Amino acid sequence: MENINKIAIIGPGVMAEAIISGLTRNQIIPASAIIAAGPEASRGKELVDLYGIGFTTENSQAVDQAEIIILSVKPQKLTGVLNGLRGKLHPDALVISIIAGASIDTIRKGLMHDVIVRAMPNTPAQIGQGISVWTYSTDVTDEQKLLAQEILRALGQEIMLEEESYLDMATALSGSGPAYVFLFMEALIDAGVHLGFPRRIAEQLVLQTLRGSVEYYAEKKDHPAELRNEVTSPGGTSAAALYYLEKAGFRTAISRAIWAAYERSQELGKGKSGQTPDKPSEF
Repeated sequence: MENINKIAIIGPGVMAEAIISGLTRNQIIPASAIIAAGPEASRGKELVDLYGIGFTTENSQAVDQAEIIILSVKPQKLTGVLNGLRGKLHPDALVISIIAGASIDTIRKGLMHDVIVRAMPNTPAQIGQGISVWTYSTDVTDEQKLLAQEILRALGQEIMLEEESYLDMATALSGSGPAYVFLFMEALIDAGVHLGFPRRIAEQLVLQTLRGSVEYYAEKKDHPAELRNEVTSPGGTSAAALYYLEKAGFRTAISRAIWAAYERSQELGKGKSGQTPDKPSEF
């Protein structure tokens, strides 16, 4: 990023810190070229002390003369942030939004700005093991696409898709995906403790089982069903456990949960707030 002198990050939360960490750790851009903006000076001090970046509580000050602006605020705060930044961006500045549910059209109209990339990373980005799905508006240049790609690769893997409709799907599957995995981990650990294992040992068993299974799948490249069959002997322990999971509606619960996340992402894109419904709609 030799020609980039300033990157502004609006909303210094967890994902913003992951971006800052990735950019500085991989020496993609000097810390002095990064400025974050948010309402809490104490949070700013943490980031300044940890990464050596700049910080301000004024969004308009952060975006002044910035070639790249990364929006990472909560969806519920988006309208106010866009209103405050309208007319303050350089016409050629690249805006990268990682806000769940916020469409390119929403960002465009809110900022009155046309050069926009919409991306959805996930929390393993904090250790450089995330995956981001992204797309772009027609006004984004080839050079700016490469800049967006370089930023997102600092977080892990990235997938560029032409159709924006895939972003809400990615939000439900990979963006929220770590939460599903952690819930499954928690349930396995609790089950191990219930069996009689000390929690420390149950955690170690579950962690390495999941890690090893994922690595094995990535290396073998077989269908998950084939790998599952490898460890499922007729009338055995795995078969007994899987029978109960299927009987309890395990697959259906996962499918409906992801569909609920997809619908919620679409609702956020339309500016709807409120609690998660007790029962997602049928599909």
